[in-house]
Amino acid sequence: MKQYDYIIAGSGLFAGVFAYAARQHGKTCLVLEKRDHIGGNIYCEDVEGIHVHKYGAHIFHTSNKKVWQFVNSLAEFNRYTNSPVANFKGEMYNMPFNMNTFSRMWGVSTPAQAKAVIDEQRKAVSGEPKNLEEQAISLVGTDIYEKLIKGYTEKQWGKDCKDLPSFIIKRLPVRYTYDNNYFNDLYQGIPIGGYNVLIDKLFEGCDIRTGVDYLADRETWRSMGEKVVYTGMLDAYFDCCYGELEYRSLRFETELLDEENHQGVAVVNYTDRETPYTRVIEHKHFEFGTQPKTVITREYPADWTTGMEPYYPVNDAKNQELFEKYRALATKEENVIFGGRLAEYKYYDMDKVIESVMNAAAKEFGDA
Repeated sequence: MKQYDYIIAGSGLFAGVFAYAARQHGKTCLVLEKRDHIGGNIYCEDVEGIHVHKYGAHIFHTSNKKVWQFVNSLAEFNRYTNSPVANFKGEMYNMPFNMNTFSRMWGVSTPAQAKAVIDEQRKAVSGEPKNLEEQAISLVGTDIYEKLIKGYTEKQWGKDCKDLPSFIIKRLPVRYTYDNNYFNDLYQGIPIGGYNVLIDKLFEGCDIRTGVDYLADRETWRSMGEKVVYTGMLDAYFDCCYGELEYRSLRFETELLDEENHQGVAVVNYTDRETPYTRVIEHKHFEFGTQPKTVITREYPADWTTGMEPYYPVNDAKNQELFEKYRALATKEENVIFGGRLAEYKYYDMDKVIESVMNAAAKEFGDA
């Protein structure tokens, strides 16, 4: 008999939901986390009573009722609605692109007027778009592209839009209504008390060790459990035998300000190229905070190098081909479940991570 049923490498959302399902089925889990805290990128830090999203803004949204009921069974969610604002050289625009945006940009007041402007500007691109710039213009016209897409995208990817493939922007939501709600999903909100409330519930009853890298001593850890749930970087699991997968990273600059309300909204995107950061997050607005001070975080995109935190997979043809090689190796691993953003090399919304674990758990525990 092994000491544990599952050794779980990592403690993000995939790991947490799997651990919760395992505990519900009477299984024992040992959780190993490299950082000095659990929760992965949804971890929050308490500063002056404000729950600071330490690894960038996380807004829960879903249309899956089962997922929504699950998270609400663990934590109460507030009514936060994501309504970010874009700042282009001091000009403020509502996001996503809607009638408030168009009215501010062109002085129009009806959907027909806005549509006429966009349709006229889209003609600047004829034929199949050859790059991201042409793709964006063909979708939303030149003004919106120049002011609200170009600079932000170039900072995010570290490349000129003309040098980025068109597939990065498959579609851009354009709404001919005065609605600033960013998401189309039925449900959205933030856990009251921050995400740590959710995290603590998910890992309840597990043995947890922080500051531990599973890969540094994998044979020892493997010998302690019947199965491994691995949520780290897939190429690292196989010692990067085919080469490294590429990512984009982020750098955060967080500041406590002696003011009550800095920007009046949780998220402001800076869409000009000259401002070095892509957005500023004011954390208290996620929970309608009334604290006398406020905490802001500036988010800077960065080229990823080994040892840095990997945030966004670069899902171009070259990296996807490399990932498929690693995935083929993963299918041959016995008693290892691979899951989550890093192990699956894909950008994952939180609700989709939970859906994915629900499917994996149903298969694992015979609940299907």
